[in-house]
Amino acid sequence: MSENKETEVSPAELPQIVIIPEDIAALTYEEARDELATIVARLEVGGAELEDALALWERGEVLAVHCQRWLDAAADRTIMTHED
Repeated sequence: MSENKETEVSPAELPQIVIIPEDIAALTYEEARDELATIVARLEVGGAELEDALALWERGEVLAVHCQRWLDAAADRTIMTHED
């Protein structure tokens, strides 16, 4: 006799919706990548106040998602081109 157990899912496994602010959505891949690299460098150096560091981190997260969307779209176009 099998038991019907619910599968537990961790929050990290759930899909996340990220709303890209207009100022980031307007950036090209290269612009977003460069800004993300600048943020990473600033965070690595340290010295920022906690609130400033958190704001940088949050912006960096959104920039990373924006960059990934650019890369995903480019990969999709490449696949479509090869299928034609």
